[in-house]
Amino acid sequence: MSTSSGTPKENTKHEENGLFDNRSANSSVDPEKLTDDSSADDINNNGNGHGANLLSNYTEEEVMNMGRAYGKKNGLDEDLFAKAAAIARDPRGYNSMTFLSEKDKESLYKEEQHPWALPWKMYWLVCTASMAACMQGMDETVINGANLYYPKAFGIGGDSDRDKWLQGLVNCAPYLSASCISCWMTDWMNDRFSRRGTIFICCVIAILTCLWSALTNTWWHLFIARFFLGFAIGPNTTTVPVYSSESSPARIRGGLVMNWQIWTAFGIMLGYVFSLAFYRIPAHGIGEGLSWRLMLGSAMLPSIVLAGQILFCPESPRWLMGKNRHKDAFKSMLALRSTELQAARDTFYASILIMEEGSSDLSFFRKIKEMITVRRNRNGAFGAWVCMFMQQFCGINVIAYYSSSIFVDSGFSERSALIASWGFGMLNWVFALPAFFMIDKFGRRTLLLFSFPLMAVFLLLAGFSFWIPESEKQARVGVISLGIYLFTIVYSSSEGPVPFTYSAECAALYVRNVTMSFATATCWFFNFVLSLTWPSLLKAFKPQGAFGWYAAWNFVGFLLVLWFLPETKNLTLEELDDVFDVPTYKHASYQTKALINGFQRHILRRKIKKLPPLYETHRMAVTNSSWEEQKETVSHIE
Repeated sequence: MSTSSGTPKENTKHEENGLFDNRSANSSVDPEKLTDDSSADDINNNGNGHGANLLSNYTEEEVMNMGRAYGKKNGLDEDLFAKAAAIARDPRGYNSMTFLSEKDKESLYKEEQHPWALPWKMYWLVCTASMAACMQGMDETVINGANLYYPKAFGIGGDSDRDKWLQGLVNCAPYLSASCISCWMTDWMNDRFSRRGTIFICCVIAILTCLWSALTNTWWHLFIARFFLGFAIGPNTTTVPVYSSESSPARIRGGLVMNWQIWTAFGIMLGYVFSLAFYRIPAHGIGEGLSWRLMLGSAMLPSIVLAGQILFCPESPRWLMGKNRHKDAFKSMLALRSTELQAARDTFYASILIMEEGSSDLSFFRKIKEMITVRRNRNGAFGAWVCMFMQQFCGINVIAYYSSSIFVDSGFSERSALIASWGFGMLNWVFALPAFFMIDKFGRRTLLLFSFPLMAVFLLLAGFSFWIPESEKQARVGVISLGIYLFTIVYSSSEGPVPFTYSAECAALYVRNVTMSFATATCWFFNFVLSLTWPSLLKAFKPQGAFGWYAAWNFVGFLLVLWFLPETKNLTLEELDDVFDVPTYKHASYQTKALINGFQRHILRRKIKKLPPLYETHRMAVTNSSWEEQKETVSHIE
């Protein structure tokens, strides 16, 4: 049912008119014939999502009429969209469609068998947009290297509580402004300037503020410059994952959207490279030193590259449809899909789904209200919150910000600490690459469930290794480095790529911008908390207690994911309503039982049945009344 009413969907009782029937009369799949081991993905899943197809309750003729009407209304090829609509209704039934040419069928088969065979513009769009993450990653690590210099230059490098708090405040300044202000500007900026325009504006802000940071002369001046840097980080981190997810095919959406994390990891590694490159730069008469200024200024380089390319990328088709620019949306989709027919299919079906949402014109504050009050929206937002909260409280960014200081405390020289930090950054990037394929193969939830216990163990290994006597220097630094590196490897393949991917997927279309704003604000707020508190936490708890603190949070993260995170793998962005409409307590109860059931079957090897599926798809037809008037007979298309 449409969410346009702003109220939770009706409970899933089957209606006599068949509009909400759990299976279509035209479906070739009988749910009663599914075995215990069957997956929901096996039902009507061709990579465009699984479960219900809104068009399944209509005959092929009726759906083709819808396609013709859509084409006529928007000045597009009516015959093309008639065929596209038929394929959208039955994505796997193309071989029986006599109106399709052999070339059409071959292209659809190729898409099914080789989902990564996409036009280069699709990959260019995702990689280009995700370069915004490179700037954010670089900022985290150039400030890491600068931490060895600027506190002393500005008189806040002592061991007093005041100096520790001020150092943390300067480091976290961008994320304070991002979480409190700029993330919440994203909906307005996207609406006014589009996805591409918002990214371009943020690039300009990033370039100017990075240059400004390099020219500061007091700690509070640096704080202000970095505070304004947050006006680039906030909207970029909110917009880019949505832009990528709206442009990507569902079957490989996770792999494409997680380019954000790959580029973040690359930026982290690149920041360490520039820190090492500028390590020995003399002051040349410049007050307070030159090396840290070059480090901070270098973070603008990815933004320069991005600003020069982003306006040449295709705009988000879904954003264009939201502006009633369907012809432009089709042109954009043409650049992102392999054939005209595939582009027409995805354009038509997306338009149906957008029409079903029907609430894109709501005000910002109404969207905020519906994100909280509508159960489907609230559950999606809470899932995003869990991912983003745990991305910070797993402990990764205290290492990203302070690894050089941590390695110095463990016994490294300053130069060796920077090299060891570069090793952390390199591992973070290299092991993000396997997640490119794992995230869609194994799913978002599965990766998180496996990763949190391992990250907890490796943090404890790193922290407890500080008890090794300083006289055993080689053993001490070796084991500490091993614990940090193993933690990084696990993080980069799981909790690194999942949050931004998951947050971009979990919201209904009409509240997607505000949900993503909420998610990224959560991420940057807790990033702010971590970077602000770590110096004082380390002083009070010592490394053993500080690392143990975040290890404990990883065990908490396991439970939060187990109880509150539904899987979103292979679902279209708009077909997640039924998954997120399940009450939270039911999901938590079911997943606890499923964990016990899985332990008995796989560990204890007991021959017991799997639990029945938790989710059902109930919406099987388009409910928007504007389609019901299309009743003409469609002529056969050759």
